Amino acid sequence: MKNFKILLLSLLAVSFFFTSCDDDDSSVNESQVLVEYLESAGGTVVNSFPIMIKTSDVNTAVVASADQFVIDIRSADDFAAGHIDGAVNVAAGNVLTYYEANNLDEYETVVIACYSGQTAGWVNGLLRTMGYTNTKDMKWGMCGWNATTSGSWTSNIGNTYAASLVTDITAKAEAGNFPKLETGEEDGEAILRARVEAVFAEGFGEAKVSAATVFGATDNYYIVNYWSDYDYAWGHIPTAIQYATKASLTSDTFLKTLPTDKTIAVYCYTGQTSAHVAAYLRVLGYDAKSILFGVNGMSYDAMPGTRFIEETDVHDYTLVQ
Repeated sequence: MKNFKILLLSLLAVSFFFTSCDDDDSSVNESQVLVEYLESAGGTVVNSFPIMIKTSDVNTAVVASADQFVIDIRSADDFAAGHIDGAVNVAAGNVLTYYEANNLDEYETVVIACYSGQTAGWVNGLLRTMGYTNTKDMKWGMCGWNATTSGSWTSNIGNTYAASLVTDITAKAEAGNFPKLETGEEDGEAILRARVEAVFAEGFGEAKVSAATVFGATDNYYIVNYWSDYDYAWGHIPTAIQYATKASLTSDTFLKTLPTDKTIAVYCYTGQTSAHVAAYLRVLGYDAKSILFGVNGMSYDAMPGTRFIEETDVHDYTLVQ
């Protein structure tokens, strides 16, 4: 009898093992499904970043009453103090809901404006990842619109880390797996919506990091230099790894070299493109953050790329209340 019980327990264990394997095999690999969905139909969203609009083009459309809709995601108080004529004030986390409820896909251009362009870049990255193709974030944000709203950039340009940049080449990590997603959905479209809504809900605060924090503990981050080879060779954050813009973050290139167990700190010249990228990567499940103000806030005087120049980038466009 004792032997029979042992045999029965053994058979049950084997049965449980194979049943578990079957369950695992039949489960949906959500991250794989999502990446394949986003990269289908002729390309991937991340290879289209950056997608910005100049303040001069926004102003031209306002003056001409062109087919443009402006969403200002700054605080209610700052919006009330002065904003673009015709703009509506919507909290960053509510933009997707507002966009869809008001059929904004019918406009030629939907402009997202914030203080410096970086939160707007994150919002636009999420909207574009969601599939809305008429959205653009305003370059430099409201800092480029009028001198009275330019403080975010003029107070954050600097050379604090100019002497800390290096030219050593750090190799990309070995390719691994995609992050694990658990939305409970099975098809790409449903997984995408669940992930975009989740990232909107967590807010831009989870997708940004200061240069001071990164320089203070570079080993804590997998640092992505989102530049060309040429500019990477000019100088970069210690341990930063070069990923080419519009080319390096697809499943058939180097996307899977990004770690799933370490925070990814992405930076560019201004912080706007890196905000787009961080938004996209967070939808995929990576713990990605954009380094605020890019190299404009690290090595402004020597940087080879796009700078915020007060004399030419700050305009005198009308603010209404």
